Amino acid sequence: MTGGVAAYKAVLLLRLLMEEGYFVSPVLTADASHFVGATTFSALASEPARTSLYGDPTSVSPHTMLGQQADLIVIAPATAHVIARLAAGLANDLLTATVLASRAPVVLCPAMHTEMWEQPSVQANLSTLRARGMTVVPPVSGHLAGGDEGMGRLPEPDVIVDVVRAMVHGPVGALSGRRVVVSAGGTSEAIDPVRVLTNRSSGHQGYAIAEVARRMGAQVTLVTAATRDVALDVRSHVHVVPVTSAAEMHAAVIDASRDADVVIMAAAVSDFTVRAKTEKMKKVDGVPTLELLPTLDIVADLLARQTPGQVLVAFAAETTDARRHAGEKLDRKPVDFLVLNDVSAPGVGFGTSTNAVTILRHGEPDDVVALTSKEAVASHLLTRVATTLLRGES
Repeated sequence: MTGGVAAYKAVLLLRLLMEEGYFVSPVLTADASHFVGATTFSALASEPARTSLYGDPTSVSPHTMLGQQADLIVIAPATAHVIARLAAGLANDLLTATVLASRAPVVLCPAMHTEMWEQPSVQANLSTLRARGMTVVPPVSGHLAGGDEGMGRLPEPDVIVDVVRAMVHGPVGALSGRRVVVSAGGTSEAIDPVRVLTNRSSGHQGYAIAEVARRMGAQVTLVTAATRDVALDVRSHVHVVPVTSAAEMHAAVIDASRDADVVIMAAAVSDFTVRAKTEKMKKVDGVPTLELLPTLDIVADLLARQTPGQVLVAFAAETTDARRHAGEKLDRKPVDFLVLNDVSAPGVGFGTSTNAVTILRHGEPDDVVALTSKEAVASHLLTRVATTLLRGES
């Protein structure tokens, strides 16, 4: 535990982990003790809390002992300061020394004010730690210290316990034994060897869906056209199929969906492609003429191939009269769920860490998910999907 106001939640997290039957060894930074005392953790944990590299009566090298014995290290809350120290490889206290002295997987649960969470340095440090194999449970939006609201709130302890359980025992959840295919990112259509026709999709929402589905026990295939790292790096957890064009995505999704229980088309697929030039177009040659051609309709082909019991989910990004256009799309393509994004709204859609959606389903009232993290949107959607599978309603 590190020194943040969210430390009070670490007490409940400890209690839940103990109830699950884990042997828990608390390690507190010096700053953490300003929020919750070591005595509280000692009273609730499997053994007394430790706060220092020195003076431990049980070991002359407590960081080595803890690191070697650990099956999993959970840092909750993880402040921006400790995230920076871990990214730099520092070992100037018991917590960071234990991490360096261990081969156990590490779960980071960041919690901080919104302005701190959005700092490029914090996000760069998290990217570094993800690349080294650490799992990041991102914060959620909600009430923060000081009375304001925003992204940076520590997830509820039961959410963190679900992650711990999945990492220690393997995924067990509402999608256990299910095969889920997710598409993500915006496809690109070559104009010439240098230029492309594309869109603004970052892939964040699709990656969030893939990560949450994995936590819920699913075997996940992610077909992605995302061209850069996104907030949730799932490459070590799911089968990733990289694609570029709409045609490549069509082929990959259709192939992966043959034995899938769920297919979620979160990608922004180009509606048109072009006849690509074989050589780079030159400005001196004047304004070129581009001939647009329709791409293959992946959702329509999925519907034509839909197997009994398979759940199909499509996304609709709209900017004007969003609900009407989404309803018309659902009439044309009667998928099990249509997720509407009004990307003209603040904080919604492409390139943001948050999202707000309306989930449409024939014969049911609209399910409105107010502005929240993209992971929370993924969790809400996948809960609906899991319930549909259990009830055999697809």
